[in-house]
Amino acid sequence: MSNHQTDSIHEEWAAAADDVLSTMEADGSRRWLRPRLSMGQWWKKRRVVAYLLMVVFVLIPHLRIGGKPVVLMDLVSRQLTVLGKTFYPTDSLILAFGMLAVFISIVLVTAIAGRAWCGWACPQTVYMEFLFRPIDRFFEGTVGRGGKPKADMGGLRSIGRIIVYLLLCMFLAHTFLAYFVGTDRLAEWVRTSPLENPSAFLVMAGVTALMMFDFLYFREQMCTLACPYGRFQSVMLDEQSKIVAYDPVRGEPRAKGKRPAANPAGDCVDCHQCVVVCPTGIDIRDGLQMECVNCTQCIDACDNVMERVGLPKGLIRYSSQDEIARKPRQLFRARTIAYPLLLLAVLSGFAWAIGSKVGFDARLLRGNGAPFSITATGQVNNSFKLRLVNRSSEPQQYTLTVSKPEGVTLDVLEEQLLSLDPGGNVLVPLNMEFAPIVTRGSGSGSKSATLVVEDGQERRHELAFTLLGPR
Repeated sequence: MSNHQTDSIHEEWAAAADDVLSTMEADGSRRWLRPRLSMGQWWKKRRVVAYLLMVVFVLIPHLRIGGKPVVLMDLVSRQLTVLGKTFYPTDSLILAFGMLAVFISIVLVTAIAGRAWCGWACPQTVYMEFLFRPIDRFFEGTVGRGGKPKADMGGLRSIGRIIVYLLLCMFLAHTFLAYFVGTDRLAEWVRTSPLENPSAFLVMAGVTALMMFDFLYFREQMCTLACPYGRFQSVMLDEQSKIVAYDPVRGEPRAKGKRPAANPAGDCVDCHQCVVVCPTGIDIRDGLQMECVNCTQCIDACDNVMERVGLPKGLIRYSSQDEIARKPRQLFRARTIAYPLLLLAVLSGFAWAIGSKVGFDARLLRGNGAPFSITATGQVNNSFKLRLVNRSSEPQQYTLTVSKPEGVTLDVLEEQLLSLDPGGNVLVPLNMEFAPIVTRGSGSGSKSATLVVEDGQERRHELAFTLLGPR
């Protein structure tokens, strides 16, 4: 292959790569983005929301409802606490309804308000744009304006910046871990030597290292490359969804300077301010793009330019694809009707599943081995295991009785397991003995039975099961 052909291929590849990745230079190297700062009305609103969310993110693990955390995802104990309610792996129906409700809510919000989550509430955006980039601007000497610094940071400034990053990431890592281990256990780990809790220390160090990698190096690539949300937007958005959009009807054709009457041009003055402020490096004038996180910086920058050149604001604005095409607004459409109805149905199921819990869970499982055995006295023996979960906030003592059929003797092999502390979860082995006549003559060698489980507050579960024996 000739050098000319090779150069041509490289040029085509570079052009294609430049169209695909806003963080890649023409030669394939990383394009480090240093967005300028446009402190318009949208940025001021986002700043208030961001600082409020930072406080909320930190406070949530410390808040209590009825003595329980507001949110605790205890993976070790396999418990999930939300708003003071504790759920267990046996709550598969509740967890399924909850996850469906979250998913449908995200889809509904996206269908109406576009990527409002990404630009306004996502922790990645909140911390990157309103905590770590301001730190960068402080050490680079571009406070209040952003953009590329006039000179590179010196060695001391670079070290200082990394130290500040490290301290903040350690704090955020501890806050993040508090969601999974609780503030009490975390405080105990912090006060003791890492040698006493090496696994906890390694987890904290690993989370800190990942955060350092994300905010110091990976940065906007978390949104443009790693996060799947942007790739789902083609499914979740429609032509009526709110997006940050450039108005080509009003803006094109672009022209710099004044607009002579003999050669009219659009309102876009081709100043590229919407590009230099973008934290993901895209040109919003190219239309709806996966990398756009709806941060509204391009709106503030463009409005500022329009005000200076004496043109109406809103060339870039919150709009929709249909509004840009001058089509009428339709709030009620298939998605905005179907999603709320579906969400209502899921939330109703969620409420029913929670309401069906009566202070404790009880589930009867058949024991391992043969379906039944014959004892030395000629009785039929069935072995079971009873799963008990105490959902109340007080210790409970449980009693077991077989309500039907008559003549069944219940033997609890480990009676001490029937006393459960709050949140206790045990597997109680049981034996049930009965005369062969109970199942004989049934044709199937089985008999329907009911086990009644009660706690100290007269709450009860009636568990239907089957006795197996000779035909």
